[in-house]
Amino acid sequence: MGRSQETFSKKENAKKRQQKKREKEQRREEKRLAAASNKGKTLDDMLAYVDENGNITNTPPDPKKLKPVSADEILISTPKLEDMEDDGMRTGRVAYYNESKGYGFINDGMTGERIFFHINDLTEPIAEDDRIEFNIVKGQRGPQAADVKKIS
Repeated sequence: MGRSQETFSKKENAKKRQQKKREKEQRREEKRLAAASNKGKTLDDMLAYVDENGNITNTPPDPKKLKPVSADEILISTPKLEDMEDDGMRTGRVAYYNESKGYGFINDGMTGERIFFHINDLTEPIAEDDRIEFNIVKGQRGPQAADVKKIS
């Protein structure tokens, strides 16, 4: 009984190996055909363009429709705290506060971002879900809330 099972499992393993070998050969053939189909194309045939609506197309854009863009207008990263306009006090809601550790986070009502605050920045005791008013200052690791006080 043991030998017939060994033979059966050996046959199954051999079938699996053959199947994998066929699949690998098929993938290799597909890659070869794809490479051959691109072989006769020129660079212009392979280029893609983006039209004024943001759609990808194979025709170059009309030079008359181009709008001049200054390099200074292009933002590549998130604006720094200095770049953000300071309009005084902001409002938000306390998202997390750990009184024993002495810190928490505020969900800014204007931008929606989470801003860190330390217990030393509080002007009065607060709790989670309190509506608060605060200023933003530059902290050690990014924007930090200061002068945090509860709004009734």
